[in-house]
Amino acid sequence: MKGSYTPGAEYSGQGLRIGVVSARFNGEIVEAMRASAQAALLEHRVAKANVTCIHVPGAFELPLACKTMAETGKYDGIIALGCVIRGDTPHFEYVCQGCTSGIQEASLQSGIPIAFGLLTTDTLEQAVERSTGDSNKGRDAALCVLEMVHVLKSIPSSG
Repeated sequence: MKGSYTPGAEYSGQGLRIGVVSARFNGEIVEAMRASAQAALLEHRVAKANVTCIHVPGAFELPLACKTMAETGKYDGIIALGCVIRGDTPHFEYVCQGCTSGIQEASLQSGIPIAFGLLTTDTLEQAVERSTGDSNKGRDAALCVLEMVHVLKSIPSSG
């Protein structure tokens, strides 16, 4: 069964500042995801000037860059994009687990939503499928971060 992110509502990105951190490893896949994420942000009225894209070597480097971006206080939300394809060694598990934990920790520590756009696939074909057309997970990550920014802003502060 294929899953696809369906936003709970149409969220406007007007006035929001979004950071996008993309891994260069498996670059063609990640670039397709970044382009789709950026298109979704523009469709939802995030100004092009309010989207900052940076690149890191690979998925393992995503958490530190996301954390550093979040700590600047300049971004309402961040999108992490990468692709790890399983090989013949346990390296896949280490990279995926480190990236997953690191991004979650960065978001929890900073209070800034960081959308998890990391493809973890067994084959290149699966990665291509998840980075093209209606199945593009970059778009899903962009919609997710917009929703989370609005969700967090809607929570009443105590006091």
